[in-house]
Amino acid sequence: MPEELVAQHPFEPRDASRLLVVNRANGELAHRTFADLVELIPAGDVLVVNTTRVFRARLLGQRSAGGKAEVLLLRRIDDSTYEAMVHPGAKITPGRVVTIAPGFDVVVLETTQRRTRIVQLRVTPELNRAGADVATAIDNAIEQLGHIPLPPYIARGDELSDVTRYQTVYANESGSVAAPTAGLHFTPEMLTRLAKRGVKRANVLLHVGAGTFRPVSDEDPALHLMHEEWCQLSTETAEAIASTRANGGRVWAVGTTSVRTLESAADVDGTVQPIARETNIFLRPPYEFRAVDHLITNFHVPRSSLIMLVAAFAGYELTMRAYAEALEHRYRFYSYGDAMCVL
Repeated sequence: MPEELVAQHPFEPRDASRLLVVNRANGELAHRTFADLVELIPAGDVLVVNTTRVFRARLLGQRSAGGKAEVLLLRRIDDSTYEAMVHPGAKITPGRVVTIAPGFDVVVLETTQRRTRIVQLRVTPELNRAGADVATAIDNAIEQLGHIPLPPYIARGDELSDVTRYQTVYANESGSVAAPTAGLHFTPEMLTRLAKRGVKRANVLLHVGAGTFRPVSDEDPALHLMHEEWCQLSTETAEAIASTRANGGRVWAVGTTSVRTLESAADVDGTVQPIARETNIFLRPPYEFRAVDHLITNFHVPRSSLIMLVAAFAGYELTMRAYAEALEHRYRFYSYGDAMCVL
């Protein structure tokens, strides 16, 4: 992957990004812009989006023994306790304290089997002057002092613009450490145009974990240990999908996270059931999709579980040809990059 093709900043406006349209029926590839999706999605179909919100999960501070430290919060366990990744890992062991700011500390409690840490966040009354409860005080401290957790291939610190741009316009429930990036291209105006066209929209929730960036290092992908992520699909969404199918419509999944949620909720016959649980589903070739007809996605890192999902959906040869086409035409890659639509 040429480094200059890895997008370091988002394209403006959101829906002006490029869109490579991949047709599974005839193998054709077409170059469009993302806004053209309004013309591609027929009335009566349903667009499924992930409404998770990225929180300021990256905490930068100082170790009690001196030296810089980084704590990346992965998931909340209770009001003050999180699972986290830390750096430098060898020096941030149980009992260590990392000071993020005066009145805001991270105490390392234990090391997990997967080498992450269980940490406790502490906020002193000096910082919590409003007298909020523990959970609210910690949320406020994270929001005030944390950083947007940009992916490791974005070689810069977070900027003020990332607060809104590394977030979908329909983001609702906080809990992700990475954005569901296919959704970053949608604008409110584009969603309105789709609704007026007669395209339904249904919400799912999957909180994206840092494991999404973990490469598949095993030569046999079946040996890869997939990370767990919390997902939720409501009765309302299940009914919207069922009615769409009953009327001959199709399901368009926005991003691999929406796909993983839908397939986690699908019965053998493709019926989608309401769920609210962890999922570690690993979609790779060969896999028969039950709940998704069309996929909207960004271009993904080689050897990732995400590109394997795309290959399972579009077919390996066609996926590789599409990526080669995108490289040849100098598409922008990864989280802030361009998009692909698989018909």
